[in-house]
Amino acid sequence: MIDTNEVIFRLDDVACHFRVEGNKKLKAVDGVSLDIHRGETVGLVGESGCGKTTLGRLMARIYPVTRGSIEFEGKDIKDLDTKTSFDYCKKVQMIFQDPYASLNPRLTVGSIIGEGLEIHNLYEPAERQKRIYDILEMVGLNREQASRFPHEFSGGQRQRIGIARALAIEPEFIICDEPISALDVSIQAQILNLLTSLRSRFNLTYLFISHDLNVVKYISDRVAVMYLGVLAELSDSEKIYANPLHPYTKALLSAIPVPDPEKEKSRKRIILEGDVPSPINAPVGCTFCSRCPYAFERCLVERPVLKEVEPGHKVACHLYDSDSSAVPV
Repeated sequence: MIDTNEVIFRLDDVACHFRVEGNKKLKAVDGVSLDIHRGETVGLVGESGCGKTTLGRLMARIYPVTRGSIEFEGKDIKDLDTKTSFDYCKKVQMIFQDPYASLNPRLTVGSIIGEGLEIHNLYEPAERQKRIYDILEMVGLNREQASRFPHEFSGGQRQRIGIARALAIEPEFIICDEPISALDVSIQAQILNLLTSLRSRFNLTYLFISHDLNVVKYISDRVAVMYLGVLAELSDSEKIYANPLHPYTKALLSAIPVPDPEKEKSRKRIILEGDVPSPINAPVGCTFCSRCPYAFERCLVERPVLKEVEPGHKVACHLYDSDSSAVPV
């Protein structure tokens, strides 16, 4: 159940910059502000390389924050001491994109799932094995498989193991980093249904990262659209699919296939011209201005701020500023 009054994660002007060859600065994430409420699923979408995974890894404390703050339950994650940092690792878990690379090939499935229980000293040693069996059955596997190694499983089963590992230590928040993109279509629906049922059962909160817009629509309560390290649009799932405001969001949604040959043939696609700018040399103004058909002078020199233009619907675009006089250039 979503508690709209309780913010579990609050991101304020978060940036993550990397030094690359030639002492240049790569701005993977460059000023993201976002609130995530307890019990909801926020879908994060965008093209490859837009910074989705980097943002998730910032929240998981895999990467350090260059600028801004990330607060979890009211505390900045940069300022956590040893004990609270340990507790944070228990409460915030991550499911990775590649279900094989994220599992230690030298450990059995039981050891992979039980490792977190041992580190966080959860359950008595005699009860841990039962907990491992219970978690395996919860994700659709069986206890006999606890003694096997990751290479003995299919891609879908490995992802179930990854979910079981994240779930074992009873987290509150799970970052799902494209958890179904490496799976067959027939398996994707099973994993999505599993994540949905687990969320309901344990009152989990998800950040669901994906480039598959149909999947995000199915699982998310709200959707955040990301482009070149910044958020372009944020709204309720139904609203953003029915009435996208940002030109980039409109182009993304127009690319979703329609399972009707006649409708697919007649519908209008929005084709974006040009390439995505490099995050090393991003535009000074709006990050999307080099590909936007509606760009005007202001877009070239001033970066738009993500702001609410209608209840629950935020967009970062000068077209929706009250003082904007949009003249395409």
